[in-house]
Amino acid sequence: MRSLTMLRFAALGILMLGTVPAAQADDEKPRRTITVSASGSVAVEPDQARLTSGVTAEGASAREALTANSEAMKKVVGELKSAGIDPKDIQTSSFRVEPRYTRPAEGQAPKIDGYSVTNEVQVLVRDLEKVGDILDRLVTAGANQSSGLNFEVSKAETALDEARKQAVANARRRADLYAAAAGAEVGEVLTIVEGDASAPPRPMFARAMKADAVPIERGTETLEASVTITWALK
Repeated sequence: MRSLTMLRFAALGILMLGTVPAAQADDEKPRRTITVSASGSVAVEPDQARLTSGVTAEGASAREALTANSEAMKKVVGELKSAGIDPKDIQTSSFRVEPRYTRPAEGQAPKIDGYSVTNEVQVLVRDLEKVGDILDRLVTAGANQSSGLNFEVSKAETALDEARKQAVANARRRADLYAAAAGAEVGEVLTIVEGDASAPPRPMFARAMKADAVPIERGTETLEASVTITWALK
């Protein structure tokens, strides 16, 4: 009889523990919020460039092609250094050894009749006034490959701060607009999530380099930032 009574109390205790959170949940009102995503941008003139250039040489054998390529690349790299490029700003970006095939007659398989060796370096040019002159020097030194020229903003992270401020201001303006249309008012900030920041090249104006070198147009970089903010509604 005693054990039966204890079982009844235990069952009642379990029932009470299970109903307390439910009662508390009924008393809580769902919090009204508004979430807005927005972006901001700022145009900045680039102050440095990365170019990729090199040499492709051919030969009857892979060794012959490699020897010719190595001699030409030494001249190219030497010219870059003589132009004032710091060795730490010169980095090999690509090296390839590829067979060269004949054009066979119909019904015949192609045959290897030589090899080509390609060696390219990526160069960081910190003075944009030198870009045109450096390109001219590279070709004169024997470079016959060029696979990229990109302008950059060295202090893009700092410049992006203005775009971030604009993104937050745009998000708040939209939040106020939507809240007012719904008969509410924006309250405290609950969460802020930053989106991806980017710097795609968008030429807006151009300024030519030295007239006696390869003409180069630097344009401008448009730095963009985005943000998603959630506010409580009053």
